[in-house]
Amino acid sequence: MKLEDSDVIESMSGISRFIYEMMPSFTSAGYVLLALVFLLSALVYKLGFARKIKPWQNLVIYAFLFLGCLILTFLAFFLPIAEGLIVAALILIIYRIRRMNEHKENSTV
Repeated sequence: MKLEDSDVIESMSGISRFIYEMMPSFTSAGYVLLALVFLLSALVYKLGFARKIKPWQNLVIYAFLFLGCLILTFLAFFLPIAEGLIVAALILIIYRIRRMNEHKENSTV
């Protein structure tokens, strides 16, 4: 690895750096980062914003979500995009669990 490459890797965000250090090539690491950003974005969408809609409408939404994740992946190299999506997913999971517990308490009373 050249000096310039190590400087670039050192300036990456935490998860991006971990992925790029663990994967055998930079190309495969980019695809893994894209998949991670897309899956986390889909999880956040599903937990926080999804409604019951027709399957073809879901397909359109996820297609545009994937296009947006292409842009987010370029930002995720040096900004904590993946980390932010993980935090957002955790907050929405906690909210869902608390809401389900509250709903159970109200239905038993």
